[in-house]
Amino acid sequence: MTLDQLRTLRDANPFRPFTIHLAGGRSLWVPHRDFVSVSPAGRTVIVYQANDAFSIIDLLLVAELSVEEQPAVGPATDEAA
Repeated sequence: MTLDQLRTLRDANPFRPFTIHLAGGRSLWVPHRDFVSVSPAGRTVIVYQANDAFSIIDLLLVAELSVEEQPAVGPATDEAA
């Protein structure tokens, strides 16, 4: 995982929530760009939770970033006959 990939998701406009998956199997949900912060050196990432808890992770331990599928937006359908 690269710092550029994480920054691309964090800075996307519009922002889409994503999950950071760590090598050990743990996952961290990022519901908004304000919930993730990258250290100036770019190796450490802080992920905040809604209850003010936070996790400090080494970017080298990130195995995957996954973005949730966005619901389809389109005209409403009427299934009633």
